[in-house]
Amino acid sequence: MMQEQHYHEAASFLASRLPKDTKTAIILGSGLGELANAIQNPTVIPYAQIPHFAHSTAIGHKGNLIVGTLGGVPVLAMQGRFHYYEGHAMEQVTFPIRVMKLLGIENLLVSNAAGGINTSFKIGDLMIIKDHINNMPNPLIGPNAEMFGPRFPDMTRAYDREFMTKAKAIAQELGIPVREGVYVGLTGPSYETPAEYMFWSKVGGDAIGMSTVPEVIVARHAGMRVFGMSVITNEGYHFADDFVNDAQDVIDAANAASEKMERIFSELLRQI
Repeated sequence: MMQEQHYHEAASFLASRLPKDTKTAIILGSGLGELANAIQNPTVIPYAQIPHFAHSTAIGHKGNLIVGTLGGVPVLAMQGRFHYYEGHAMEQVTFPIRVMKLLGIENLLVSNAAGGINTSFKIGDLMIIKDHINNMPNPLIGPNAEMFGPRFPDMTRAYDREFMTKAKAIAQELGIPVREGVYVGLTGPSYETPAEYMFWSKVGGDAIGMSTVPEVIVARHAGMRVFGMSVITNEGYHFADDFVNDAQDVIDAANAASEKMERIFSELLRQI
């Protein structure tokens, strides 16, 4: 179980390595780690070197913390995240978020690869997350960490509306089409059945994945402003007889879209 001192030990280790006035962090999901290559003057810190950080075992997650500048703005980026399906406890999955809070991070940009369940979504589309449906264990279950936030944090506006408005305007200016929708967070690691895809679509989901929601809940608990974006990497609404969900296809589709996401994120960083 994580103790308060564990968060402080990790933050102390990282504090001297962060550019001055770093206020924004980015979490790069499946296949989107290449976006880290756009970070200038990077310092790469493997998770294995950071006290109490878990090890990332998921495909497409390199397991590095990168500090530097993106679009001229100081930034901290996680090149890969931790997932509940890897066997980590939720407090381990979300441990980096609370360390970020101690480091003075105010804004969190999260990205992921997701399956499209909105029938108008196509592979390679970018979706701004406007809300989520959580079907994982809530990471705030247990004694409340008063040093970070209240017992019952509000989730009415989990995703910052000003950030969403800015991102849509940026995308339009750059000529990059973006969608908007609700992200459904499931535990994985099995992909969904056709019946499950249909169910989550009927209850209001537009895209589905195995991450992001725990991080967002903990970030909002700590008072951080959040922006989220998904890359649609498969279409979960039509199933040919030979259809198979494949992890490498997800990585390839995410990599193909990473340049578009990097352009939006870079400009958003300048404006927040």
